[in-house]
Order: sequence, then structure tokens, then C-alpha cells
Amino acid sequence: MKFFVDTANLEEIKEAYSLGVLDGVTTNPSLMAKVGVKGNDAVMKHYKSICEIVDGDVSAEVIATDFAGMVREGEALAEIDPKIVVKIPMIKDGIKAIRYFSDNGIKTNCTLVFSAGQALLAAKAGATYVSPFIGRLDDIGFEGVDLIAQIVMIYQTYNYPTQVLAASIRHTSHLIRCAELGADVATCPLKVITDLLNHPLTDKGLEQFLADAKKMQ
Repeated sequence: MKFFVDTANLEEIKEAYSLGVLDGVTTNPSLMAKVGVKGNDAVMKHYKSICEIVDGDVSAEVIATDFAGMVREGEALAEIDPKIVVKIPMIKDGIKAIRYFSDNGIKTNCTLVFSAGQALLAAKAGATYVSPFIGRLDDIGFEGVDLIAQIVMIYQTYNYPTQVLAASIRHTSHLIRCAELGADVATCPLKVITDLLNHPLTDKGLEQFLADAKKMQ
């Protein structure tokens, strides 16, 4: 499973990269605004800065919701760096844009996916990644990870190359379940990744080890 960090914070991205387990980044206009990045030129420059930190794919989201606008913005984003993956919303014109980008060698991430049917459309259009939002499904009473299982099964049955990028991951249990179910990628806040380090028995074992080592000295 690949680990992407979901942020626009450069320091968080650097910290995640320093762990040696980071495979990419997902971000969006909301996350950009959260770190004070405003204006098209500043946003484009910020995407470039992210690409200079990481080795893997960086999802950059279009703002337009019409086909022509998404193509125009997506092509501009793709010119920033070969690592850029154009993030496209799951709407009718979005599917058209994904097909256009796929036919022209530009990687895409179909975002805001909440059903297996939507994921099937994205795969047929040639999306590089599809992003099911499991946490938001949990919020409305559905078991978000069940959608991951559905999509993985469909993609494996028909040999779709589209990668399942589990998004809206809230905690380590989400991440582990997605790994068990075969998601290709998990994107989440840095804290979810670092929380994987924690276990009380690890702390207890290390404490005992250090105490015994001190006695030997």
C-alpha cells in the first residue's frame, strides 16, 4: 500500500518524507487556503514546491466544473511538474475530462466518489486514481470501508488499472481496514500515519529494555 499525506503544509510534507514511507501527496483548494496560499500564481508555485519535496505523485485539484474549464486548468497544472496528477470531481463533465486527459497522457485522480457505480465510471474513463471518501460515508451512517471492498472487487474482476486511493481516512483503524481490503493507496493527515507507531506494549517493552541496559552498565 502507498501512503499519501493529505495536506498543503510544506513542513508536514517534509516531516512525512523524512520518515521514509511517503509515496505522494494529495491536496486541494481548501487545504491551500488553510495554510494561507491564495491567488492562482501562489497556488501554482506552492504545487511546484510540493513536487520538489516528494518523489511520487502530487494530486492538484481543478476548480472549474465545466469540461472546457477543467481541461484548461488541468493542462496548466500538468505543466508544473511530471509528478502532478490532475484531480477531477465525479461529475458528468469530469468524466469527459478524465477521458480527455487519459487519451493525452495526463494522470488523473477522480475525487468525491461515494459509490461503486461512480468508481466504475471513473475506471472506464481511464482515471489513474479513484478517491472514495470513506469518512464522509461514515458520517451519514454508511460503513465507508465497505465501499473500498466493492471497488477493489470490481476492479480486480475486470482488470481495471485504476488505483483505489482511499480518502477521508480519519484514524488508524480506517487505514488498516483499507490495507486489508486491498486499497492501493491511503491518503490521510500525517497524524494518522505517525499514530501507526503507537502501541502500549511497544512502550512497555522499550522501557524494560532501557532499564535492563542501564543495569548492565
